[in-house]
Amino acid sequence: MRYAIPLCALAVAALARGAQALAAPDYAGLVNPLIGTANGGNVFPGAATPFGMVQFSPEESPDPKKSRPIAAPGGYQHHLDRIRGFSLTNVSGWGCAGGSGDIPLTPITTGVSGSPSADYRHAYSSTFSHANETAQAGAYRVKLDNGVLAALTATPRTGSARFTFPAGAAANLLVRVSDSEVGSEAARVHIDAAHRIVSGEVTSGNFCGYINKADRRSYYTLHFVAVFDRPFKDYGVWKDLAVTPGAADASGGTTYGETGFPPTGKGSGGWVGFEADKGATVNVRIGLSYVSDVNAWKNLEAENPDGTSFETVRDGARAAWNRRLGQIATEGGTPDQRTVFYTALYHSLLHPNVFSDVNGEYEGFDARAHTLEGGQRAQYANFSGWDVYRDQMQLVTWLDPKVGSDIAESLLNQARQNGGVWDRWTHESGGVHVMNGDPAAPAVADIWAFGGRDFEARAALASLVQAADHPKPMDLSHDGCEVECAGQRPGLDQWLTRRFIPVGAPAWGGAADTLEDATAEFGVSALAARLGQPDVAARFLVRAQYWRNLFNPKAAPDGGYIQNRNADGTWALVKDDDDKAPRPFTPDTGDGFVEGTAAQYVWMVPFNVAALFDAMGGLDAARGRLDRFFYTPDGQMAVTNAGPLHPELNNEPSIGTPWLYDYAGAPWKTQALVRRVMNSIWTNAPEGIPGNDDLGAMSAWYVWAALGLYPETPGRAELVLGSPLFPTMAVHRPLGDVMIHAAGAAADRPYVHALKLNGQALERPWLPESFALHGGTLDFTLDAAPAKAWASDPRAAPPSFDAPSR
Repeated sequence: MRYAIPLCALAVAALARGAQALAAPDYAGLVNPLIGTANGGNVFPGAATPFGMVQFSPEESPDPKKSRPIAAPGGYQHHLDRIRGFSLTNVSGWGCAGGSGDIPLTPITTGVSGSPSADYRHAYSSTFSHANETAQAGAYRVKLDNGVLAALTATPRTGSARFTFPAGAAANLLVRVSDSEVGSEAARVHIDAAHRIVSGEVTSGNFCGYINKADRRSYYTLHFVAVFDRPFKDYGVWKDLAVTPGAADASGGTTYGETGFPPTGKGSGGWVGFEADKGATVNVRIGLSYVSDVNAWKNLEAENPDGTSFETVRDGARAAWNRRLGQIATEGGTPDQRTVFYTALYHSLLHPNVFSDVNGEYEGFDARAHTLEGGQRAQYANFSGWDVYRDQMQLVTWLDPKVGSDIAESLLNQARQNGGVWDRWTHESGGVHVMNGDPAAPAVADIWAFGGRDFEARAALASLVQAADHPKPMDLSHDGCEVECAGQRPGLDQWLTRRFIPVGAPAWGGAADTLEDATAEFGVSALAARLGQPDVAARFLVRAQYWRNLFNPKAAPDGGYIQNRNADGTWALVKDDDDKAPRPFTPDTGDGFVEGTAAQYVWMVPFNVAALFDAMGGLDAARGRLDRFFYTPDGQMAVTNAGPLHPELNNEPSIGTPWLYDYAGAPWKTQALVRRVMNSIWTNAPEGIPGNDDLGAMSAWYVWAALGLYPETPGRAELVLGSPLFPTMAVHRPLGDVMIHAAGAAADRPYVHALKLNGQALERPWLPESFALHGGTLDFTLDAAPAKAWASDPRAAPPSFDAPSR
């Protein structure tokens, strides 16, 4: 008996050690949300959950020395030092002037002597220092220079905030209901002092509205209810320039002005004050809904009910991120590599966003409330189709086929509510038409290919075919063009008759639109083939080859380019400037292209690379062109800001190009280039994302690259190969795990010397669709010197898809 206590103590100690050893890794702790907050990444650093409705994040005041009316499209730019509020919604990595940024809350230590609407970008803002700021997955906190400590966290549909005010100062909180990032059409606030509640709504939209009146409009209303844990000492409201202490109601939006930017002096909101003689800590729980105030309450009661502590919500958010991030478990690598990787995975899983409430209701594109049907678990919003069809839809679906399925069903629901139109860029409950092409088709095909099968696929295919075969009035209209052409298939009538998009058709750029439409046709073909419709598949596969109609083999002496063509079939001259005479084609031109040049776009035939290389003169010619594309004559890598004849791997038109060496019999060059790009332009720093993250599209590229895999062909699930970044990577998926072992893996050892797939030697630089769907094991052997013979046989190249008649 005398040994009972010591043995028990030893047993407890052993159990504790075992529990510690078995504890799940804290992948969320590796995330640095400040990566990408500078250098045009345009991400937000605030609190969110995976795919959550709420993004509780700081909204900064713009630089007063510059004319831009916003800090950045993500609401935050790392070099700035003044916060105007903490908004409840945001979008990661988009462009234009941003949007959302709804219902900013501004803690102040002064009275409300003048209207915040007098200068809603700067009034009542406070400076801060990054030394007093902490951003983590699911949580954000900052000590403002006015003395207030603000801490934020979130559930999928609610936010929690804790504001700690200093002693000896006023403790007031502005609720700036009208002050969305790009303004508002209408807003309303109501203060219920007896129950410590502030509620209201804002009607907004206006994404890219300053570019064209087609989007200078509202298309969503966000409802909110905020419940405080302390009584109000006083309160009041403002409308425009009038401030009314003691009043409980106000309404009025900022408007969008004459140019798409809100004017000063317009808007509304309210404030509440608290006793703070010895300082005050104020907690607030906030529910959101795009349907109604009642649903905002239901969301709050379901996810963040009375009595829920800030810490409980924060810990729940971190746990949610650990569950998602833990789907890709890694071993090895440097601390910076691990942080960059898990931050990229984090950014890949922020969007699209849950848009339906806990009761299944959501606001449709027809401005009516709808309820989820069948097996759909959530309606999703915020779909940047032009960006995400290239790799992010594949990654999201690969990791969680049910989320992918619900995204596909969401897009179908939007189209049904939108007169059959699949808008290429959807924000909340509206289509904004931004960018070009018809990305919904390859995106839906991506989802099916990577295992998302729980949606109305045949109905989606029928709708996409109808849209591709029958021009609608908007398809014939120039409304919104260039950047925001209103039709799903701008210039569709000419596509169907001329088999390309000519100069003068409704389009952003005829050459770029032709390439994007060809990819859309391939997406329809791929989906139709999987759904047992071979005639549709064959017809659209033929249409996918229309890219050939703009390939001019004589456009330049180095093997031909995609070039604009006139409606009469003649090759178009270049119009770089409306004030200058047209000139002959050169590959540095951006005329006819979208955020790129002819030299960058010529490679964008991802479903038929073999035919493209043939058109260029064969594999030797293609390899030479790729070398000149990625490197300067003296061998220096030239992948960003190197001029119009080189790629811009900070933007989507170029991101698939490094993998093309796999098709050209030189996979070792893909391995070297991808690793050099990862090591140089992706870093653990605010500048660490090379361009707009575009709702996770760029970050998804990095995740795939780190795995040594890439989904090059939209609508298909073959994976082309680079080399893994980490010695061990385990991808945990509902349809089958993927295990990746890379003997010799290191930052400077990118070259594949041998590869086994499920124990069998593999001598080709790609994996079949069965691997993406069902999983398996990859065993790489890597080294610092290239193995130029490995998988270099042209017959081992990844598949290309041409029409049989070719």
